[in-house]
Amino acid sequence: MPSSLIRRGVWAVGVAVLVIALVVAALPLIASTRIVRDRIAWEMSAWSGFRVTIDGSPRIEVWPTFRAILTDVTLSQWTETDAPPVIEAERVEVDLSAMAALQGDVVFSTARLVRPTIRVQRTAKGLFLPAIPTGGRITRSIDTARGLVTANPQKPDLGKLPSDPFGTVEFRDGRVVASIGGKEQEILSSLSGQANWAAMNSNATLTATGIWRGESVAVDFASAKPLVFFAGGAAPITLSFKAAPASFSFDGVASMSDNAYFDGQAKFAAPSLRRVLEWSQAGIAPGAAIGAVSVASKVTAAAGRVKFENTTVALDNNPGMGALDFSFSEALPVISGTLAFDTLDLRSFLSAFTPITPTGEAGPGEIDTSFADKINLDLRLSAAHATAGPVQLADVAATAQVKNGLAVFDISDASAFGGNIQSSLRFDRKPEGTQVEIRLLASDVDGGAFATAAGMTRLVPVGTATVSVILKGPGRSWNSIFENADGSVSATVGPGALTRLNLPAFLKHTEQGGFFALDDVADGTLPIDGAEIKASISKGVARLDKAEANSAKSKIWLSGIASYAGRGLALSGGVTPSGQPAQQQPSGQPTSQPAQAPNQSLFFVGGTWSTPFISPISRGVSGE
Repeated sequence: MPSSLIRRGVWAVGVAVLVIALVVAALPLIASTRIVRDRIAWEMSAWSGFRVTIDGSPRIEVWPTFRAILTDVTLSQWTETDAPPVIEAERVEVDLSAMAALQGDVVFSTARLVRPTIRVQRTAKGLFLPAIPTGGRITRSIDTARGLVTANPQKPDLGKLPSDPFGTVEFRDGRVVASIGGKEQEILSSLSGQANWAAMNSNATLTATGIWRGESVAVDFASAKPLVFFAGGAAPITLSFKAAPASFSFDGVASMSDNAYFDGQAKFAAPSLRRVLEWSQAGIAPGAAIGAVSVASKVTAAAGRVKFENTTVALDNNPGMGALDFSFSEALPVISGTLAFDTLDLRSFLSAFTPITPTGEAGPGEIDTSFADKINLDLRLSAAHATAGPVQLADVAATAQVKNGLAVFDISDASAFGGNIQSSLRFDRKPEGTQVEIRLLASDVDGGAFATAAGMTRLVPVGTATVSVILKGPGRSWNSIFENADGSVSATVGPGALTRLNLPAFLKHTEQGGFFALDDVADGTLPIDGAEIKASISKGVARLDKAEANSAKSKIWLSGIASYAGRGLALSGGVTPSGQPAQQQPSGQPTSQPAQAPNQSLFFVGGTWSTPFISPISRGVSGE
């Protein structure tokens, strides 16, 4: 190749490089003179629909990307000049098109908001959302899409959607605030993430992280038809929310119109429902430390009603299935449905839906029934196997109902202790205070097992029994219920035995005189033909109206009082040969002339249920 051509080529390359260098060097000068602050503010206003002001002078950077750095940027409503800005940011970084800048235009694909503050307002539906702009390209695009949706709600003409480019908006270390009670309060902090929306008629995604109520949260949203979604049409969406207390996801079709609806699959999981209630500040105090809770269901929501179909629920790893219905058309939300479990912890169930079980913490604490003013509940459930504390149940059919200050949990049918159990727990809020009513009917049960579960292990007849318990009292705390309850207890027991009672040794001790512990004569069993107990309850103290056990040769009777809350005993009793009436007064106290009944041994029973002691008050010649 001739050397002249080589020299010319080198000169041409050199000139081109020089021109490019001069253009690059001139960009900041060009930008500072032609892409001025007002031009950038105007372009941002045209997009957002807000009045954009930039207090600081733009700084133009060329490397590594051509961008403008703006400071003290605010976005405000055009019509509310005295209101605080909807969005304000300490700094905004805008990636610009170099070629557009050389032509005097502003074209940017990415905007980064550094330390923005976003002000939101509570809507009529209770949501916190920023103010909606009255104009701008985004608003006009949504209006166009809304017209297409109105023309054909089922299948709008997507080909007519605006195709204006949008780009990416990033935000770093932001916060969300709201005016509550006349004071600005921070709702969300450490807000970071980005929204990607290439064009108005394309798909869009949003990812964000932040700190809400002291917990780190992450939100992901995506839609293939975001413009249709924002215009109130039906569009596919995916949404996920993750935090340490709980996680939630939805995948389906949704519409945000006046007749909003959702239709898709939803999942919810929480390691502790109690922690979720406390974190969400729902105003419903949980009743116990509940374990893991998870729900997966097909969800259909429309017109103030949400249906959960083919629902799988797990409470403390006890799986169940059923259907739930949430209605928001009344003054209070209504929850109804049916759930079926293979195994179920009734205490966890009650705490999950109606927090009316003891907390299990130190002391029973106060009973909080304020939840009865926040929801109406009507649930039917069944369980093949269930537990209620130490009690094992089978084939359980139950209901939980809350309405107008009344909370009721009924077990209409269940198998336990070899027989049948029916029970009811009722909380009734009244002006004078909450009243609690407990009812229990145990039919054809193992009397010994039933008594052991109730905490009674001494002087209890063992055999097939029918037991009825009715208690009613003020519900200030769990202790107060049993300390102040009024009601009745009755039981009939068929042929069986009095365990841990050596009657000959017992009679020998009474003949010898002096008090002795019942444990001293607990090395035997007395067969009985039957037993009957009737007691009235007043202020937590049971007065035995009748307590008799009949054996082949003897009758054992007791009368007096026993405290359920304190477990104290103050009883009198006797052993009488069968067929001879017991020498006791209607008041339940022994006759003043026990010596006139030579075949009857009388005694006092004191101490506690767990450690009773016997004090003889007469001697007789009674046999077994």
